[in-house]
Amino acid sequence: MYNIVIFASGGGTNAENLMKHYAKSDICNVRAIFCNKPDAFVLKRAENHGIPSFVFSKEELKAPENGNKVLKELDRYSADVILLAGFLPKVPDFLVDRFEGKIINIHPSLIPKYCGKGMYGEHVHEAVVANHETESGITIHLVDKRYDHGRILFQARCSVKPEDTAAEVAGKIHVLEQTYFPDVVINYLKSLSGD
Repeated sequence: MYNIVIFASGGGTNAENLMKHYAKSDICNVRAIFCNKPDAFVLKRAENHGIPSFVFSKEELKAPENGNKVLKELDRYSADVILLAGFLPKVPDFLVDRFEGKIINIHPSLIPKYCGKGMYGEHVHEAVVANHETESGITIHLVDKRYDHGRILFQARCSVKPEDTAAEVAGKIHVLEQTYFPDVVINYLKSLSGD
């Protein structure tokens, strides 16, 4: 059984989907929600599911490995895997090293398009529409030391019509996220354990 900690920064719809999905799993369980914003709605979602949460500042996340509060809390929850579900700060290099191959992110575009620093949420969808793309999608990937760069585990596509607004594209992306993220993670974890 893999112990999962979800890192999130916002409303938490993806985090909640993961919490619901893994409540019945014999592969993994969600131990905690870690959040860098004390007023993020994801914290309420965690509370509603009886899952503990931990809030930290940007400075606490970036603090040196020795004495880093976030790392201490990850150890306290016996975290095996970190899932980034709408988490905006860059993960520190020492955490990437410590959890090598065990930090998974979902990004709302088809990497390598529309990714990197500043490319998140509505900024991605606005850029897709502004550039008259005919498709967009999601990318689920391992996290390395560069923004939106690690090994791609899965991509799913959706069409973008000329008349689509950024909000309409966001809706299509949300459906893909909810549909695929939980199972792609499960399949990856099964591959690690040889199941």
